[in-house]
Amino acid sequence: MNARTLQVTDGANLSWEEAIALAAQPLVDEKIIEPAYIDAMIGVVKEKGPYMNIGPEIVLAHARPDNSVHGIGLSLLKTNSAVNFVDREHPVKLWFVLTAIDSQSHLGVIQQLMTLLTNKEAVKQVLAADSVDQILAILKGLDASL
Repeated sequence: MNARTLQVTDGANLSWEEAIALAAQPLVDEKIIEPAYIDAMIGVVKEKGPYMNIGPEIVLAHARPDNSVHGIGLSLLKTNSAVNFVDREHPVKLWFVLTAIDSQSHLGVIQQLMTLLTNKEAVKQVLAADSVDQILAILKGLDASL
C-alpha cells in the first residue's frame, strides 16, 4: 500500500456498500480493477453474509478473479466512525480491498497484510490514526512493504 491506495474519511454517513466502493476506488483509478469488481465484491457479501469481517473492526473485501481484475492490488479505507458491515453485529473501521488475477499470485500480499493484522499494537495504532501519513508511518515501522 502507498499514499495512492490509502484513504481516511469520517464514514459516519456511509453504508457498507459505499465503504467497499470507496475503499476500492484507488484500485479503479490505478486501473488495477474495473468498477465491475466492486459490484462483484458487494454481490458476494449479499449472497454469503459478512464472512469478510476477518477481525474486530476489519473487513478484507474481495471477489473471485475475473476479467475485471488487471493486477494484484491492496487498498485500505480507514473510517473514523464505524460502519455496520451488513448488520450492527459487525462494526468496521478498516476496509481492505484485495484483488488477485489468479489463486496464487496474491499470496505474498496476503502475507504482508498478515504481518500488520497479527500485530495487535499496530492494528490499534491504525485504528487510532486520522491521516494517511500516520498510517504510512505505522506500516513503515512494521517494515512491511504493504
